[in-house]
Amino acid sequence: MKRLLFGLMLLASPVSAQDSVPQIPFDGTDPLKLPKDLYLGEVTGVAVNSQGHVFVLSRGNTTGPAYAAAAAQLLEFDPEGKFVREIGKNLYAWSFGHTVRVDPSDNIWVTDKGSDMVVKFNPRGRVAMVFGRKQEASDRETAPLEHPNPPLPHVDGRFRQVTDVAFDAAGNAYISDGYINSRVAKVDRNGKWVKSWGSKGAKPGEFNTPHSIAADAKGNLYVADRGNRRIQVFDGEGTFQREFTIDVPYDAKSRPAIGNLPDLAKIEAGGGPKTQMPGAPWAVCITPGPKQVLYASDAFPGRVFKLSLDGKVLGVLGESGKQLKQFGWIHE
Repeated sequence: MKRLLFGLMLLASPVSAQDSVPQIPFDGTDPLKLPKDLYLGEVTGVAVNSQGHVFVLSRGNTTGPAYAAAAAQLLEFDPEGKFVREIGKNLYAWSFGHTVRVDPSDNIWVTDKGSDMVVKFNPRGRVAMVFGRKQEASDRETAPLEHPNPPLPHVDGRFRQVTDVAFDAAGNAYISDGYINSRVAKVDRNGKWVKSWGSKGAKPGEFNTPHSIAADAKGNLYVADRGNRRIQVFDGEGTFQREFTIDVPYDAKSRPAIGNLPDLAKIEAGGGPKTQMPGAPWAVCITPGPKQVLYASDAFPGRVFKLSLDGKVLGVLGESGKQLKQFGWIHE
């Protein structure tokens, strides 16, 4: 899948222009042709298969049977932007759809934060495999959006607010899990649970909301450790390799597209999650081919970064806003 989707002195001292990192020229279009009775809601993920078909995960179906902020819809469009179909309509798992990915065999994977499940569809759009399990009932005691403190013990095969999935050449899937469990899980091509690693914290190998994950051609995994404002790199067995941050100056006049201007000094001094700090990675993806690069995004001030796999920033594009070529929380 190909997707586009961050120190302290830079954050404390914004500059008037992003003059230290090359600006990447780009164009913006609105290519999707929606039927007159279909509307996009909050788009949380975009993926593309080998045929150029685009899959959009949208939280827009508020009349669905699932419970949370909004039930999700997975929509497919052809390369020209023409609507093809909705996949998984009224699916049991739909509650708070988080990301969509397409594996090398064109299977479509969706992570659902609300139901604690990951669903694999075959290319025809039929459910092929399900990971995790939804809570028994939608009541206060089992609400999927609770954050127990201290966190509950990890359970093999179960997720708590799962966020994303990536794949290696052998067909293994790596699942970032997520808002509560703060770990990465590995399952093989047949769905067998292999292992997991990580826990909540700020040390190497620990996470504070592993929000997105991508794999390079060698099977190394790049985890967007959003709440710690860093990207961590592991091999396929979970051995820590390195970490890096994205430190790019930003325009002092920048304002977020959604919400109040974050108090960056207060966030840093308080030691809390760095989710809204410039350079905090929300989404990561890696290009195919022999010369791979990594793309990542932040929510404030709403940029996309191009990086080498060792973490060097090669370029930046975008800004916060509501118009074409502007972004508001580039999610996945």
